[in-house]
Amino acid sequence: MTAVKTFVLAALCAGLVMASACRAAGAYPDHPVKIIAPFTAGGPTDLVARLLADKLSQSLKQQFYVENHPGAGGNIGMAQAARAAPDGYTILVASSSYTVNPSLYADNPYDPFKDFAPISLAGAAPNILVVHPSLAAKTVKELVALLQANPGKYAIANSGLGTTPQLASELFKLDFKLDQPSVPYAGGAPAIQATVAGQTLIGFANLTPAEPQITGGNLRGIAITALKRSAALPDVPTMLEAGVEGQESETMQGVLVPAGTPPDIVALLNREIAKAMQQADVKEKCAKLGLEIVADTPVEFAGYIKKDVEKWHKVITDAKIPRIQ
Repeated sequence: MTAVKTFVLAALCAGLVMASACRAAGAYPDHPVKIIAPFTAGGPTDLVARLLADKLSQSLKQQFYVENHPGAGGNIGMAQAARAAPDGYTILVASSSYTVNPSLYADNPYDPFKDFAPISLAGAAPNILVVHPSLAAKTVKELVALLQANPGKYAIANSGLGTTPQLASELFKLDFKLDQPSVPYAGGAPAIQATVAGQTLIGFANLTPAEPQITGGNLRGIAITALKRSAALPDVPTMLEAGVEGQESETMQGVLVPAGTPPDIVALLNREIAKAMQQADVKEKCAKLGLEIVADTPVEFAGYIKKDVEKWHKVITDAKIPRIQ
C-alpha cells in the first residue's frame, strides 16, 4: 500500500470515528434516563424529581424515570449517583442535605465539589420563624428580648437533625447568644404540630407545612428567612425587614450529574430544565410546595453550592453539633 493510500485510509477512518462520535453525542438521550431522588416518595425532593422527569420525557422524547433511594439523610442516594457513569443517564435531584452532610457526617460518602457537575438550582423554599399565639412576642426583636431574659425557658422546635430549619435555629441562637434548647422532630409536620399544640412555643420550619397553620390562626409567623417576602404569606416580613441581618436560610432542590458528564449534555439538561420550570403547571405545583423557582446556570449553581457548604460548616462547627458516625 502506498503512502498516499495509507493516508487516505487513515483519514477516512478518522472521519468515520468523528461522525460516529457526533451521532452519539447528538442522539442523547437514546435510552431511558434515571433520576435519583435520595428521599422517600411524596416529599418535596421526590415531587420535584417527578415534575422534571415528566417534562424532560416530553421535551427530549425519551423516558426519564425516578428511583427513590432514601436513607442516611440522603447519603445513600447521593453516593449511588456519585458512583454512576458520567454519561448523562443518571441525574440527581438533591435537597440542602447535599451541602449540609459534608460537615455533618464524619465519613461523608461524596465530595460536593469533586464528585458532581451542577446542572441547575431548580428552586428553593425559605424557612420561617413561628410562635404559638399565646406568646407575647410579635416581632423578631421582641422574641429575642424575651429569650434573652428567660434563658433555658423556651424550647425551639425544628424538623430534625441536619435540616435547614434546625441549622437556622442554631444560627439564630448563635447570633443572639441565646441559651434555649433545640428540639428536633422527625420532620416538618411533627415540629409544626408540636408548636401548634403548645409543646414548644417557638419553631423554625419550612414554609410549606407552616403556611396553613399561620393562615388558620394557629401559629404566628414572625419572619421569613429569605431575601424577599413569600407570596403565600405576604404579611410576614423577612428577617432583614425585621432588622436582623445574616439569618437567611432555605431548603434547595438542585439538579446534578456525575462529574465528567460531557459539557454538551450538561448544557442541554440546563436549557430543558430552565424551560420546564417556567411552564405554568410547574409554577403552580411549585407554589403549592412553597418553592421559589430559580432555574439558574451551572456556574451560578456551583457558586451557590460553595457558599452554602461554607455557611453550614461554620454553623455546625460553632454550634458544636456532633458529627454523625
